[in-house]
Amino acid sequence: MDSKRLAEIADVMEDRGLTRVRVEEPDGTAVELERASAAQPVAVPMPMPGAVTAPAVAPVAMPAAAPEPAAQASAAAPEPKGTEVTAPMVGVFYAAPAPGDEPFVHVGSKVKAGETLCIIEAMKVLNEVTAEADGEVLEICVADGDLVEFGSCLMRIG
Repeated sequence: MDSKRLAEIADVMEDRGLTRVRVEEPDGTAVELERASAAQPVAVPMPMPGAVTAPAVAPVAMPAAAPEPAAQASAAAPEPKGTEVTAPMVGVFYAAPAPGDEPFVHVGSKVKAGETLCIIEAMKVLNEVTAEADGEVLEICVADGDLVEFGSCLMRIG
């Protein structure tokens, strides 16, 4: 099964909200794809307005008021900079063309559109991942030899 077919299957999974699928080909080969599910909403119990409850033992001092939303927003972590380079398929991430070779890029490397950034091995096929635009590698998000999911962030380029 080629990478284009895997990408098509992954697109169908995303469109239909599937987290796992198994596809069997007429020649007997089979592939299973699995992706992380979106976070499920959690119900949080809230007191009913106007409900009165008697203290169990003694009154307790009220905690200080929560900070204003604007103060919370400024304390939030900053949005990551740059453009994400994402995995086009499920596979193994390789930073270099061969074991022991120099990686294609490092943090701080200047890259041009079309330049090879890394390799994803899927079903014994090595697939090059290339830069979509000129820029500088700001962050490499995975380690050499890591298994990556379709759509997961490989690196950021700015």
